[in-house]
Amino acid sequence: MSLIIRLFKPDDWTAVRDIYEQGLRTRNATFETDVPEYEVWIKKFHSHLLWVAVKGDEIIGWAGLQPVSLRKVYAGVVEVTIYVDSAAAGKGVGTALMKHLITESEKAGVWTLFASIFPENIPSIRLHAANGFREIGYREKIGQLDGIWRNTVLFERRSKIVGL
Repeated sequence: MSLIIRLFKPDDWTAVRDIYEQGLRTRNATFETDVPEYEVWIKKFHSHLLWVAVKGDEIIGWAGLQPVSLRKVYAGVVEVTIYVDSAAAGKGVGTALMKHLITESEKAGVWTLFASIFPENIPSIRLHAANGFREIGYREKIGQLDGIWRNTVLFERRSKIVGL
C-alpha cells in the first residue's frame, strides 16, 4: 500500500488529534501540554497548507504551515509542523510530508520555511537538515515546559525559486 498525502479535512481531526497528543506526551515536540479544541487548533494553520499522510484508510501523519506573523511583509514566511504516528516513525512518513510541504509551499508563494526544535528532538533535527534546512540560531531558556526551562534550535529553508 502506498502513502498518499492529501489536504486535511475536518473529518480527519480525531486521527490528527491523536497523533498530536502522542507528540505532546514525548515532551520533546512542543511547549504545548494539552491538545486544544479543534476550533482553536485549526485557526493556527493556512487551510490550503495543511495535509495528512494516509496509508490504506489510516492517517499516520500530518503536516501544516502556520504564519509567523500577520504582517503582510512576512506573508511568505511560515512555521513548519510535522507529526508522525509513533507506529509509523522511521518509515519515511516524515520525509514524504516534508517533501510535499516544500513543493506545495513554493506553489503557494512561500519563500521561507521556519522551524523551532528542541535540541533533544534529534529525529526532527535530522529530518529538517536532510531537506535543506540550515541552523540559524539557538534560543536558550526560551520557555518552560513542566516547570523546566527549555532551549530551542532555529532552522530555516529558503526557497530557490520563490522570492529571488
